[in-house]
Amino acid sequence: MHRLALSRRQLLQAGAAASVLTVPWAPAQKAAATPLPAVGAPYPLAAVPLLGGGRFEPAQAEGRALVLYWWASWCPFCAQQSPEMQKLWAAQKDRGLRMLALSIDKKPDEAVAYLQKKGYTFPAAWLGPELAAAYPKPEGLPVTVVRGKDGRVVQAEKGQLFAEDVVDLARWL
Repeated sequence: MHRLALSRRQLLQAGAAASVLTVPWAPAQKAAATPLPAVGAPYPLAAVPLLGGGRFEPAQAEGRALVLYWWASWCPFCAQQSPEMQKLWAAQKDRGLRMLALSIDKKPDEAVAYLQKKGYTFPAAWLGPELAAAYPKPEGLPVTVVRGKDGRVVQAEKGQLFAEDVVDLARWL
Protein backbone atom coordinates (compact mmCIF):
# COMPACT_ATOMS: atom_id res chain seq x y z
CA MET A 1 0.00 0.00 0.00
CA HIS A 2 1.38 3.41 -1.00
CA ARG A 3 1.15 6.36 1.32
CA LEU A 4 0.38 9.70 -0.20
CA ALA A 5 2.67 12.41 1.11
CA LEU A 6 1.56 15.98 0.53
CA SER A 7 3.67 19.06 1.01
CA ARG A 8 2.39 21.91 3.15
CA ARG A 9 2.00 23.99 -0.04
CA GLN A 10 -0.17 21.26 -1.61
CA LEU A 11 -2.28 21.10 1.54
CA LEU A 12 -2.70 24.88 1.51
CA GLN A 13 -3.69 24.84 -2.15
CA ALA A 14 -6.18 22.05 -1.54
CA GLY A 15 -7.66 23.95 1.40
CA ALA A 16 -7.90 27.13 -0.65
CA ALA A 17 -9.60 25.26 -3.47
CA ALA A 18 -12.04 23.68 -1.04
CA SER A 19 -12.84 27.03 0.53
CA VAL A 20 -13.55 28.57 -2.87
CA LEU A 21 -15.91 25.73 -3.72
CA THR A 22 -17.76 25.50 -0.41
CA VAL A 23 -17.96 29.02 1.01
CA PRO A 24 -21.46 30.57 0.77
CA TRP A 25 -20.56 34.04 -0.48
CA ALA A 26 -22.53 37.08 0.49
CA PRO A 27 -24.20 38.77 -2.51
CA ALA A 28 -21.59 41.56 -2.56
CA GLN A 29 -18.83 39.00 -3.07
CA LYS A 30 -20.54 37.10 -5.92
CA ALA A 31 -19.92 39.68 -8.62
CA ALA A 32 -16.38 39.17 -9.90
CA ALA A 33 -13.56 37.20 -8.39
CA THR A 34 -10.78 39.55 -7.39
CA PRO A 35 -7.32 38.02 -7.79
CA LEU A 36 -4.73 38.20 -5.04
CA PRO A 37 -2.71 41.40 -5.29
CA ALA A 38 0.64 40.83 -6.97
CA VAL A 39 3.77 40.78 -4.85
CA GLY A 40 5.54 44.08 -5.43
CA ALA A 41 2.35 45.98 -6.31
CA PRO A 42 1.51 49.11 -4.34
CA TYR A 43 -1.38 48.59 -1.93
CA PRO A 44 -3.23 51.83 -1.17
CA LEU A 45 -5.07 52.13 2.13
CA ALA A 46 -8.29 53.82 3.20
CA ALA A 47 -9.55 54.90 6.61
CA VAL A 48 -11.76 52.28 8.24
CA PRO A 49 -14.15 52.41 11.21
CA LEU A 50 -13.23 49.55 13.57
CA LEU A 51 -15.81 47.20 15.05
CA GLY A 52 -14.54 47.75 18.59
CA GLY A 53 -14.62 51.52 18.19
CA GLY A 54 -12.03 53.87 16.85
CA ARG A 55 -10.62 53.98 13.35
CA PHE A 56 -7.82 52.53 11.35
CA GLU A 57 -6.07 55.39 9.59
CA PRO A 58 -3.63 54.80 6.71
CA ALA A 59 -0.98 56.88 8.51
CA GLN A 60 -0.85 54.17 11.22
CA ALA A 61 0.72 51.80 8.69
CA GLU A 62 3.25 54.19 7.16
CA GLY A 63 6.71 52.68 7.39
CA ARG A 64 5.31 49.55 9.09
CA ALA A 65 4.23 46.09 8.01
CA LEU A 66 0.46 45.67 7.79
CA VAL A 67 -1.31 42.32 7.79
CA LEU A 68 -4.68 42.41 6.05
CA TYR A 69 -6.84 39.40 6.90
CA TRP A 70 -10.22 38.71 5.29
CA TRP A 71 -12.33 36.32 7.41
CA ALA A 72 -15.86 35.36 8.43
CA SER A 73 -17.41 34.03 11.63
CA TRP A 74 -18.94 31.09 9.74
CA CYS A 75 -15.74 30.05 7.94
CA PRO A 76 -14.21 26.81 9.34
CA PHE A 77 -10.78 27.64 7.90
CA CYS A 78 -10.91 31.10 9.50
CA ALA A 79 -11.82 29.45 12.81
CA GLN A 80 -8.49 27.63 12.64
CA GLN A 81 -6.43 30.64 11.52
CA SER A 82 -7.96 33.40 13.65
CA PRO A 83 -6.50 32.18 16.98
CA GLU A 84 -3.07 32.22 15.33
CA MET A 85 -3.68 35.75 14.06
CA GLN A 86 -4.59 36.79 17.61
CA LYS A 87 -1.31 35.28 18.88
CA LEU A 88 0.62 37.12 16.17
CA TRP A 89 -1.11 40.39 17.05
CA ALA A 90 -0.45 39.99 20.79
CA ALA A 91 3.20 39.07 20.26
CA GLN A 92 4.10 41.63 17.58
CA LYS A 93 1.95 44.75 17.97
CA ASP A 94 4.48 46.36 20.32
CA ARG A 95 7.22 45.67 17.75
CA GLY A 96 5.36 47.71 15.13
CA LEU A 97 3.08 45.18 13.43
CA ARG A 98 -0.17 46.63 12.17
CA MET A 99 -3.18 44.46 11.41
CA LEU A 100 -6.56 45.01 9.83
CA ALA A 101 -8.94 42.03 9.90
CA LEU A 102 -11.82 42.49 7.47
CA SER A 103 -14.99 40.52 8.24
CA ILE A 104 -17.18 39.52 5.33
CA ASP A 105 -20.08 38.50 7.57
CA LYS A 106 -23.48 39.63 6.29
CA LYS A 107 -24.00 41.91 9.30
CA PRO A 108 -21.45 43.71 11.47
CA ASP A 109 -23.20 42.46 14.63
CA GLU A 110 -22.30 38.88 13.69
CA ALA A 111 -18.63 39.80 13.48
CA VAL A 112 -18.71 41.76 16.74
CA ALA A 113 -20.37 38.89 18.61
CA TYR A 114 -17.82 36.41 17.26
CA LEU A 115 -14.85 38.60 18.19
CA GLN A 116 -16.20 39.07 21.71
CA LYS A 117 -17.01 35.38 22.17
CA LYS A 118 -13.49 34.37 21.12
CA GLY A 119 -11.74 37.22 22.96
CA TYR A 120 -9.99 38.50 19.82
CA THR A 121 -8.47 41.94 20.18
CA PHE A 122 -6.87 42.45 16.77
CA PRO A 123 -8.22 45.49 14.91
CA ALA A 124 -11.23 44.38 12.89
CA ALA A 125 -13.66 46.06 10.53
CA TRP A 126 -16.78 44.98 8.71
CA LEU A 127 -16.40 44.83 4.94
CA GLY A 128 -19.68 46.46 4.01
CA PRO A 129 -20.44 47.72 0.50
CA GLU A 130 -18.67 51.07 1.03
CA LEU A 131 -15.52 49.49 2.38
CA ALA A 132 -15.47 46.68 -0.21
CA ALA A 133 -14.50 49.20 -2.89
CA ALA A 134 -11.42 50.27 -0.92
CA TYR A 135 -10.50 46.74 0.20
CA PRO A 136 -11.83 44.31 -2.43
CA LYS A 137 -11.75 40.77 -1.06
CA PRO A 138 -9.57 38.50 -3.16
CA GLU A 139 -10.95 35.12 -4.16
CA GLY A 140 -10.90 32.50 -1.38
CA LEU A 141 -11.25 32.59 2.38
CA PRO A 142 -9.42 33.25 4.57
CA VAL A 143 -7.13 35.58 2.68
CA THR A 144 -3.96 37.07 4.13
CA VAL A 145 -2.05 39.90 2.46
CA VAL A 146 1.02 41.56 3.93
CA ARG A 147 1.76 45.12 2.93
CA GLY A 148 5.42 45.88 3.54
CA LYS A 149 6.98 48.94 5.11
CA ASP A 150 7.28 50.53 1.67
CA GLY A 151 3.53 50.21 0.94
CA ARG A 152 3.93 47.33 -1.50
CA VAL A 153 2.60 43.79 -1.22
CA VAL A 154 5.29 41.45 0.11
CA GLN A 155 3.11 38.35 0.59
CA ALA A 156 -0.37 37.28 -0.52
CA GLU A 157 -2.01 33.97 0.44
CA LYS A 158 -5.48 32.54 -0.04
CA GLY A 159 -6.68 29.69 2.13
CA GLN A 160 -5.83 28.75 5.68
CA LEU A 161 -2.30 29.37 6.93
CA PHE A 162 -0.78 26.93 9.41
CA ALA A 163 0.36 28.24 12.80
CA GLU A 164 4.03 28.34 11.76
CA ASP A 165 3.10 30.28 8.60
CA VAL A 166 1.29 32.91 10.67
CA VAL A 167 4.26 33.20 13.05
CA ASP A 168 6.49 33.64 9.99
CA LEU A 169 4.56 36.78 8.97
CA ALA A 170 6.58 38.61 11.65
CA ARG A 171 9.60 38.41 9.34
CA TRP A 172 8.24 41.45 7.50
CA LEU A 173 8.59 43.71 10.58
